[in-house]
Amino acid sequence: MRILVSACLLGVNCRYDAKRIPINEAVARLMEKHELIPFCPEAYGGLTTPREPSEIRDGRVWSRGGRDVTENFQRGAEEALALARLLRCDCALLKEKSPSCGAGKIYDGTFTGRLVEGDGFAAAALKGAGYRVCGESEIDGLLRVER
Repeated sequence: MRILVSACLLGVNCRYDAKRIPINEAVARLMEKHELIPFCPEAYGGLTTPREPSEIRDGRVWSRGGRDVTENFQRGAEEALALARLLRCDCALLKEKSPSCGAGKIYDGTFTGRLVEGDGFAAAALKGAGYRVCGESEIDGLLRVER
């Protein structure tokens, strides 16, 4: 399979806080079995690393400092979808809880750590186009799929 993957899960330094996530054992096994395409919607949307944390509130994305960064997140979602289509990805493995990549649960927009049901902008765009979207806690399901 060809899988679009949040670049931060592959050790790319693109997280909002510029902290590198070490590649965990499950992601390493996934790399052995499938073709992984790294992508960061927030970077492609024009945001820098590091950047203020952002959360979705009332359908818009706000930085902790109160800046509306919705257009950056929309642009990043459009780029994620374009790349998935161009490279004929089969599915996406995305960083959980993120306002871009979160699938199923995201932070509630109050910057208090509270989670709510919902999808980040890129996850919603990919799901809306019919792609299977998984969070990093669902890697085992992707490992069971053969090429």
